[in-house]
Amino acid sequence: MQFIVRRIVFYLVAAWAALTVNFLIPRLMPGNPAEVLFQKFPSLQPGALKALEAEFGIGHAGSFLHQYWAYLVNIFHGNLGLSVIEYPARVSTIIGETLPWTLVLVGTATVISFTLGTLLGILAAWRRGGWFDRILPALSFLQGVPYFFLALLLVDAVAIHLHWFPIQQGYSEGLVPGWHWPFIQSAIYHSLLPAFTIVLTSMAGWMLQMRNVMITTIGEDYVLAAQAKGLSSRRVVMTYAARNAILPNLSGFALSLGFVISGALIMEIVFSYPGIGLTLFNAVTSDDYPLMQGIFLIIALAVLVANFVADAVYVIADPRARARDAH
Repeated sequence: MQFIVRRIVFYLVAAWAALTVNFLIPRLMPGNPAEVLFQKFPSLQPGALKALEAEFGIGHAGSFLHQYWAYLVNIFHGNLGLSVIEYPARVSTIIGETLPWTLVLVGTATVISFTLGTLLGILAAWRRGGWFDRILPALSFLQGVPYFFLALLLVDAVAIHLHWFPIQQGYSEGLVPGWHWPFIQSAIYHSLLPAFTIVLTSMAGWMLQMRNVMITTIGEDYVLAAQAKGLSSRRVVMTYAARNAILPNLSGFALSLGFVISGALIMEIVFSYPGIGLTLFNAVTSDDYPLMQGIFLIIALAVLVANFVADAVYVIADPRARARDAH
């Protein structure tokens, strides 16, 4: 319990640091969103610039500490500011519209790749020296293939030439997003090729990591003792070896889930997928500081939450960690 309390305090301090850095970065960069928006409308009077700065909470709109306090108050009220490229739309509204696309696509693909990679890694380790273990290095080649390269190959092969999948977008034109079957069916169809790209390029990493840890774990005394007792191979693998071998993978998986929020940036650009990654790219290229700031903050907090969950799961799953915490 003391371990969990210490980690909560640590992550609260880290969250405050992330908030502070997120506040400082846009103010240290040249220009500001008010100037960017002002330049898009040459007919505005010079006095409008000050009004825009006050609305964005920057420039000469109060002292630095006053801006920082106002920023923290707005954050805790869910107010992330106004977007420049879609002014006067709120940043929270834009993130709320694009984040579900990324969570469903990248989140599902990450869970599938982790599950398949872990199970195949267990199989390769337990049957080490077999045919599957021998072809594993060839499969690991996919780990070094960049997302965008494989995505472009798949788009050219199965979308352009074979016409099996759509080339881009998250759903067919003419459909209104909502909880109705034509839209859901179209969204699933458009997500299959991007999801397959993510699973194919990330599964090999989980497979190799799990295999290597499993081989070390299989040689432990408690696994050999379980085999000597005459327990079934399935029980020895899943209950004794895999249960302990998977613990180091939990931290990596939690980090992966945290970075799901950032989306697969290159993949979303290739497929023009309406997720948070493509939104971040558009914000960077358009100097939309409030939108960048909001997305960076969401990513940072998601990673902190994922790491805290990983720490908690590790303590619950590993009796040795609980014993160290008790002392």
